[in-house]
Amino acid sequence: MSLVATLVSAHGQALLDDALLARLRAASPWPTTLARLDGEIAADLFAEAQDPRKLEAALRTALDGAAIDILVQPAATRRKRLFLADMDSTMIGQECIDELAAYVGLKEKVSEITERAMRGELEFEPALRERVALLKGVPLSVVEEIIAERITLTPGGSALVRTMRSQGFHTALVSGGFTVFTGPIGRMIGFDEDRSNTLLSNGPNLSGEVAEPILGKQAKLDALVELRSRFGLPDEATLAVGDGANDLAMLGEAGLGVAFRAKPAVAAAADARLDHADLTALLYAQGYRGAEIVRG
Repeated sequence: MSLVATLVSAHGQALLDDALLARLRAASPWPTTLARLDGEIAADLFAEAQDPRKLEAALRTALDGAAIDILVQPAATRRKRLFLADMDSTMIGQECIDELAAYVGLKEKVSEITERAMRGELEFEPALRERVALLKGVPLSVVEEIIAERITLTPGGSALVRTMRSQGFHTALVSGGFTVFTGPIGRMIGFDEDRSNTLLSNGPNLSGEVAEPILGKQAKLDALVELRSRFGLPDEATLAVGDGANDLAMLGEAGLGVAFRAKPAVAAAADARLDHADLTALLYAQGYRGAEIVRG
């Protein structure tokens, strides 16, 4: 089996010089062929190998702590035609529910519940209901202010989505968060569609309730299966990224499931993980070169 190990430097850095690439090639248990994707930012190592984990482990050891991510996969199926992404702490740097809680002085309490749910210590659905109940009375009008003043887009996210869409591929933002955020944020990034939960309100203020059924782990998996079927795609043509326990089923079903700055259990279970690079790494992993990326 021909494998490709895509190497991507940490965001804003160009670390893949000739000396480091030579060291990595020497560390591979199999002979490799080198192809640069974007100067010293990203490169591919191709190997006729049977064991992706063995190849990745050898390369990670040779990195000796360098801030470079490694994504190993079959070379023949690396280009993806369907992309699903989590939103909070993946496509954006924040947890929107925590930002809402800040308006009633409960950010610390809500953040603690969020963190435990993302680590898989709490079931997602009851944890979401508990957090939303604490938001009763928060004015819906604060959402626009939060998006404008507190939300930061993850570097490379828009380039990832827009590049895939430029090739005619489908992109979906699938979040356990809320439609009041996924709608405008999804449009900012450039997604084809967004799916998430609906916050209920009493007039201008939140009622402390969320519409049922709640979109959680199973719904994310169902979205991937549904979209894959709709577009008639094989399993290996799908890509998913997320950071929390409620993303695990979706990541496991995808042709390439990637953990982004993820909790340890999620990083260990995913096909690949991004600890250093920005989201353009998911384009390099598909074989896109720097000049092919749609930026801006």
